[in-house]
Amino acid sequence: MLAIDSHHHIWNPSVGDFSWMTKAHDPINREFTAGDLEPLLEEARVSNTVLVQTWSSLEETEAFLTLAGTCEFIAGVVGWVDLTGDVSMQLARLNAHPEVSLLKGIRHQVHDEDDANWLMRPDVQHGLHALSKSGLVYDLLIRAREIPAAVSCVKALPDMKFIVDHIAKPRICDGWDAEWDAQITQLATQKTNVWIKLSGLVTESNWQAWRPQDIEPYVQRVLTLFGTKRVMVGSDWPVCTLASTYGNTMELVRDCISNFSVDEQEDILRNNAIRAYGLDVA
Repeated sequence: MLAIDSHHHIWNPSVGDFSWMTKAHDPINREFTAGDLEPLLEEARVSNTVLVQTWSSLEETEAFLTLAGTCEFIAGVVGWVDLTGDVSMQLARLNAHPEVSLLKGIRHQVHDEDDANWLMRPDVQHGLHALSKSGLVYDLLIRAREIPAAVSCVKALPDMKFIVDHIAKPRICDGWDAEWDAQITQLATQKTNVWIKLSGLVTESNWQAWRPQDIEPYVQRVLTLFGTKRVMVGSDWPVCTLASTYGNTMELVRDCISNFSVDEQEDILRNNAIRAYGLDVA
């Protein structure tokens, strides 16, 4: 069954702000291109992808749109705008791009903000309301600390689609994350306009010693809470390569959902990303 990778990156750390990288990230502190990813897709049975922003930059978003226009496998781009600025003006700039139809969503590194309630700041809410009029999805890059604000944000914007990245980054490496469980359960009550990605799983585990049985309970918990119509697979490549290969990262999710029906697997692996992002794929 062909999958859609709903979450990957490309980057060049010499261009942009990659200050989040530490010494432990040295193996991925180099340029990664679409050409590096392309040969991995066929082996992993992936037909299309969604390319996601890596730093706070309109210029990166424009460059990603240009790339997506020439790269057959990239079906959508999740870019960035400054939600505390003039969102309408920034969207007008992006709308002038010839490949703007490939812009499917916007994201900000919310979990890096000092304020756990950043999503509910008045200026951010003003920006999100402006963004909601565009029909773009908003990707939530959050941890358990930010989930209460995310719940309030989703309630405040019931007509906007939200997609939670990396299942909100539970501390898988520490065993069962009870704080995450309690918070994600609250977020799941808003699932009529919230989707969630099975991505970033191996890098929230022990990079050198993770086991599928450490991760599968989290996958099953997410599927129980959100249902098979609101969950999608993503690799988080090249970050995933800190703990696994691209192929094994995607195969992990396939294995975790193997007991579901064929239709349910197809939703998780493919259809939900198409529906949530409005992807135009064959």
